[in-house]
Amino acid sequence: MMNFIPYSKQNILDDDIEAVVKTLKSDYLTTGPKIKEFEEALCKYTRAEYCVAVSNGTAALHLASLVLLKENDKVLTTVNSFLATSNSILYVKAKPNFVDICEDGNIDLDLCEEELKKDSSIKAIYVVHFSGLSVNQKKLKELRDKYKVKILEDCAHSIGAINDGVKAGSCLNSDISTFSFHPVKGFTTGEGGAITTNSKELYEKLLLLRNHGMKAKPEIGPWHYDMTELGFNYRLTDIACALGISQLNRLDGFLDKRRVLAKRYCEILEKYDFVKPIYDFTNESAYHLFVVNIDFDKFGIDKKDFVTKMREKNIGLQFHYIPINKQPYYKDLGYGTENTPMMDKYYKEAISFPLYPNLSIEEQDYVIASMLEVLDV
Repeated sequence: MMNFIPYSKQNILDDDIEAVVKTLKSDYLTTGPKIKEFEEALCKYTRAEYCVAVSNGTAALHLASLVLLKENDKVLTTVNSFLATSNSILYVKAKPNFVDICEDGNIDLDLCEEELKKDSSIKAIYVVHFSGLSVNQKKLKELRDKYKVKILEDCAHSIGAINDGVKAGSCLNSDISTFSFHPVKGFTTGEGGAITTNSKELYEKLLLLRNHGMKAKPEIGPWHYDMTELGFNYRLTDIACALGISQLNRLDGFLDKRRVLAKRYCEILEKYDFVKPIYDFTNESAYHLFVVNIDFDKFGIDKKDFVTKMREKNIGLQFHYIPINKQPYYKDLGYGTENTPMMDKYYKEAISFPLYPNLSIEEQDYVIASMLEVLDV
C-alpha cells in the first residue's frame, strides 16, 4: 500500500529554508524590509498597483470588509466557500445574501444580476474563484459598471489564474482582491495572506487598520503615534515573507505541475461515465483543487463511506465545501432555506482528489485505481 496521500500539501526546498534562515539571522524578524519586498513582488505578479500583506487569509477578508462595507450593507456571496468569506461580512455587521453556484463551483453571476434587478439596495458582491477557476471577468465588469456595486474577489484558490486576459488579483474589475498563503494553497508563507487593490485610498486605509490604527508622528517625537482608527495586529512577519518571496519565485513552476496533473486526471476519467470533473481542463485555472462529481447512487454508496474506504487505502480525499448557509450558526441567523439546487447537487456528488506539485504519476494512478476498486468498477 502507498504511503498516505493527502489532498494537498506544501512544497519546501532548500532555497526556501535558506531564505528563512537568512532572515532569522538578520536584524528584523517582523516589521522589516521583507514585508515591502514581498508586497512589491505580489504587485508585480498580480499586476495590481498596491498590496498589503497580512497575517492570514481571514485577516485579509476582514480588513477588506472594513474598508468596503458599512453596517447593514447587503452583500451577494457564494454558498460554496470556506466560512471566512461570508464570516468577514458578518464581522462588520453587514448582511450576506447567499447565491447558488454554476456547475463549475463558482457563484452564478446571472443569478447575482437577477438579485440586483430585484433589490437596488445591494451594495457589494463577494466572488470566490473556486478551485482556481476565475469567474467570468466580462460579466463581473458588467455588473460593477451597470449596478455600481463594490466587488471583492476572494483569490485564495486562484493566484496565477487568468480569465479573458485578466489575472487573478489584478483588480481590473473589482475594488479589492484577497489571498491566502496557507500550506495547501498555490504557494505558502506558513500562514499568511494579502490584499491587492488599485485604489490608493483603500490601500492607505488597509495599512492603517493592519497596524492597530496607528499613525507615526515623528514631528512630535520619534516615539509618538496617534491612534486614529480601531485597528488590529494583522502584520505578517519578515520570516513568513522571506518564505513567501522564495515560494513566489517558483509559483509558475508549481502551476505548470498542477495543470499537467489536472489534464492527466481529465484524460483518464474521460472513459468513465459516472465520474466527471466539475469543468473541462483549461490552462487558465490555477488548479488549487481538482474536484469531480461522482454518481454515488449508481453504486449504492454514499460519499461518507466512499471517503472512509479511500482513507483505508491511505488516500486523504477532501470535500470543498459544506454549504455555508446550512451551518448551525448561520441557520440560527435565519439562513438555510435559500433555493440552491446546484449547490445541493454539488454537495451530494462532489469530492476533491489529491493534487499538489509533487504528487507523482504513480500516486495519481493509485488514486484512480483505488476509486475503481472501492466502487467495484
